[in-house]
Amino acid sequence: MDYHRYPRNVVEDIARLRRRIESSMIPAKVTERNLIIASWNIRSLGRIYDSYDENTGSPKRNLRGLAYIAEIIQHFDIVAIQEVKGDMTGVRKLQEWLGPDWGVIFTDVTLGALGNNERLTFLFDSRRVTPSGLAGEIVLPPTERGDPVKQFARSPYAVGFQAYGESLVLVTAHIYYGRSRDDRVGEISALAEHVAEEMHARALKGKFEEGSIIVLGDFNTDKRGDDPLFRAFTATGLTVPPPLRKLRTALGKEPKYYDQIAWFMDDFDLIPTGRCGVIDFSGAVYPELTLHQMSFRVSDHFPLWVEFNLDHSEEIMAETLGLDPGMPHPLDSVPDLSE
Repeated sequence: MDYHRYPRNVVEDIARLRRRIESSMIPAKVTERNLIIASWNIRSLGRIYDSYDENTGSPKRNLRGLAYIAEIIQHFDIVAIQEVKGDMTGVRKLQEWLGPDWGVIFTDVTLGALGNNERLTFLFDSRRVTPSGLAGEIVLPPTERGDPVKQFARSPYAVGFQAYGESLVLVTAHIYYGRSRDDRVGEISALAEHVAEEMHARALKGKFEEGSIIVLGDFNTDKRGDDPLFRAFTATGLTVPPPLRKLRTALGKEPKYYDQIAWFMDDFDLIPTGRCGVIDFSGAVYPELTLHQMSFRVSDHFPLWVEFNLDHSEEIMAETLGLDPGMPHPLDSVPDLSE
């Protein structure tokens, strides 16, 4: 980003925002050592008002709001973005500001009233990851009798990536909120079952392109733990990292846990470092506005992130020495040489 062009109020906000980013404990991106994957519902990300000044009309999101979004996203290697609209101006401007090394992959617009003119999108740092070639929207198969089944209001999107020898597939979704919680549980269950019974099952056979599967996005799960919506999400084996389960992911007086990052523990080649979190920007930017007003300029959701370890050198050396690579610090058993 070109910080020379930012007005004073933007610079002041970014100074506060950087303190929030630092307090989230997100690590630096280190070549061949870690991978940082994120998910963020960015409220109605579409057309941008091309000025740092306020727009008296619509859209409310301007270059100022986009600067804060870019400041956060640059800390990720891949970010799945939900609620991108048909107009890609905002995403394209983000990609431009992040720099020529950033790529984007996105779905077509979802038509119909329930689709809300939305796309699902991935932004990624091509210095750190590359697309594998796998990309597709999830369409549920017909019944055994050949009858069609109800599809998702907004088709989930699966994209494959490679990072320093690791293969992974990210499946992102924006579950339809509906009029009640019952409207959501069907889509959540259908996605969890499909990913487990189709994609994960293929990955276990080792003959397909799936690799390590990560499911992430806005699942409109109000709560975690012993909640029917969250139970539906995790019923087929998807696991949300324990530290993430305690963190709210959206604005509001009552804590909301709409957004998730999860994977199957029984066949997952990536190594979680245990570091994960959300970046809460509320109160750090647009201090002159209410949080509700700010949400139309940045978002009403917080980005959540997880770090994975890509450094397998200790595991490889432990195997060479005949040690158990799964034990904590296996190389500590190698004695020091006496002087």
